[in-house]
Amino acid sequence: MASEKGFVDMVDRAGVEMHGDTALTLIGSTRVSLTEEDNKRIRRKTDSVILIILIWVYFLQILDKTVLGYGATFGLLKATHLTGNQYSFVGSIAPIAQLAWQPVSAVLIVKVPHRILMPCLLLGWGIAQSAMAACHSFGDLLAARFFLGLFEGGCLPLFSIITSQWYRRSEQPLRVAAWYGTNGVATMVASALSYGLGHIPSSVLESWQIIFLFVGLVTIVSAPIVYWKLDNDIPSARFLSPEDKPKAVERLRANQTGTGTHEFKMSHILELFLEPKTWLWVALSMLLNVGAGVTNTFGPLIIGGLGFDKYTASLLNIPFGALQLLVILWSSWMAQRFRLKSVVLFSIVLPVIAGLVMLYTITHTKGHEGALMAGYYLLAFLFGGNPLIVAWIVGNTAGTTKKSVVMSLYNAASSSGNIVGPLLFNSADAPTYHPGLKGVLGIFVALAACTILQAANLVFLNRLQERKRVKNGKAAKLIDHSMEDTYHDADEQVDVDVGLAEGDEKAVARRHDRLGDHAFEDLTDRQNDEFVYIY
Repeated sequence: MASEKGFVDMVDRAGVEMHGDTALTLIGSTRVSLTEEDNKRIRRKTDSVILIILIWVYFLQILDKTVLGYGATFGLLKATHLTGNQYSFVGSIAPIAQLAWQPVSAVLIVKVPHRILMPCLLLGWGIAQSAMAACHSFGDLLAARFFLGLFEGGCLPLFSIITSQWYRRSEQPLRVAAWYGTNGVATMVASALSYGLGHIPSSVLESWQIIFLFVGLVTIVSAPIVYWKLDNDIPSARFLSPEDKPKAVERLRANQTGTGTHEFKMSHILELFLEPKTWLWVALSMLLNVGAGVTNTFGPLIIGGLGFDKYTASLLNIPFGALQLLVILWSSWMAQRFRLKSVVLFSIVLPVIAGLVMLYTITHTKGHEGALMAGYYLLAFLFGGNPLIVAWIVGNTAGTTKKSVVMSLYNAASSSGNIVGPLLFNSADAPTYHPGLKGVLGIFVALAACTILQAANLVFLNRLQERKRVKNGKAAKLIDHSMEDTYHDADEQVDVDVGLAEGDEKAVARRHDRLGDHAFEDLTDRQNDEFVYIY
């Protein structure tokens, strides 16, 4: 009986490996020994290649998205004859395209090698951004912005998956912050570029056309460079030596989230759609990004409504971008330092609420410009929310298909927020935009409530996991090595009863599993009883 059981276990394990991560081609069922020195060296190498690419490409995405607002201050509205809510629709069409593209994006991220997918997306939205310089009507702008959004649609889910497949869970918040923090950098660069390019005298191109053409061409040129430098996964990484590749996989074992596979699994989709956790992620994303859509599209116009000329309005957005970057880095560092993403997320929502209250209640009269600008700058705290939520999601989701679809749902919700946000603001309400500000204020109060609900839900899920481990003969509490600052082997012996109690007249089958034995089998967080949720 025991030998039969062992044979069945061996066959089951072989079947799992066939459907597991690509990392299994490197290490199989063996454990690789590595030191903290190895861990740091591999992390540095990964940062120098993978993280640098993520930072640059995400910066370009935000830059291309952000310059629409500066184009509006430099004559876009007049040149393209936009009236009424047409500018709002132009601001909303890109996220509409992203929303429509998410089902396709979820499949592409799993099936298409990242080295091919990322440059294709980059080239596509670079061409769309450049084409905006040739737009002369509302219809032209809608078409160009639609394709811009379509190609940008897979960017954030793809970057989130890449981060989770190369880094330990404790390292992910700051890495997400590093590339997402380019929101602030792009805002500063867009402000400075608009100021500089807007002063270029030209009898052929208007200032807004020069701005759009410049950033679009930079994006196009970057596409082949990304293809040259990016690697698909750890087994194919050219920047890692043959000795370091197995170690790079081993250091991720404690994550219990895997390193990626190209098999798309419908069972993962069914699981995620039945989880309340999924829909709370969706709610958090949509609510937060209503505000983000407002600042990207209407930020320069709101500043202009305070009485500043177009050049000063551009420059005044530079401190806003700097504050974005500082908030993103600070909030992600706090989340990593104290391992409490929910508390940090809740804390950064409060300044945003305060800023909205200031913009809504302070009268737009001479002498109040400083207070109104302070209220506007407080909105920068909302940009600390997205990297926290992204790191929170990828740290709490295992299984390649499940993670890809969850991140695509996150991006769909983000796109929905970006659609709704600008539509809350009507040019007829300028310069105060009071109705829109009132709506966004209520949305951020709801965001704070959803943050509390998700934290409570994750605590509950951990208790369910503990009961599952006890039922399987394991200890209820596990040390989550993936959240520790330094590397530790997940090589603890766990006794698992698979037969009857000792002393029974029948044979007893007892085996010894090590923690993390199933880490690279592409199991979901619900399928793996060793998975620990972070809140």
